[in-house]
Amino acid sequence: MGKNKILDITHKTRMNSREQRAKSKEQTGKRVKLYALCSLLLAFCLCSCSIPKIIVLDDSLSPEEHLNLGVAYEKKGELDNALKEYQEASKKLPLAYLYMGNVYLQKNEYDKAETYYKKAIKKDPANADAYNNLAWLYFIKRENLDEAERLALKAIELNPSKKTIYIDTLEKIKGSR
Repeated sequence: MGKNKILDITHKTRMNSREQRAKSKEQTGKRVKLYALCSLLLAFCLCSCSIPKIIVLDDSLSPEEHLNLGVAYEKKGELDNALKEYQEASKKLPLAYLYMGNVYLQKNEYDKAETYYKKAIKKDPANADAYNNLAWLYFIKRENLDEAERLALKAIELNPSKKTIYIDTLEKIKGSR
């Protein structure tokens, strides 16, 4: 009985070895087919001279949501991400140009800040904050101070409810001369 038991184990081992070889051949065949398929797909991609790309046709966020996301990034100090969101928002919201100017001001990129403040004014001439912030930028740079004063006065005229903020800018400009 013990002898038969050993033979049974050996027989099963041999059976398992045969089964394993058969499975191994089957798996090798599958690998070859998979390799061939991948090679064919790669050849197709290379022949067409471009790799397939995913294109988003509709933006799921509204311009206001892009603006709000930009503000959240800006508060976290992620200025480049904020700029990307403001750029998206600017396609429909002129206010986004003001926000881009503010980010560039924070980054000490004054020429770009000036460009975006001017765009904000051009796109929305009633945006008092854009006038005030451009005036502030000129104050920081210590240039165009006459223009800065005129811009601060225009901000006060456009939005008297923020008069105290804009007067602060105006006083600093006048005090710097």
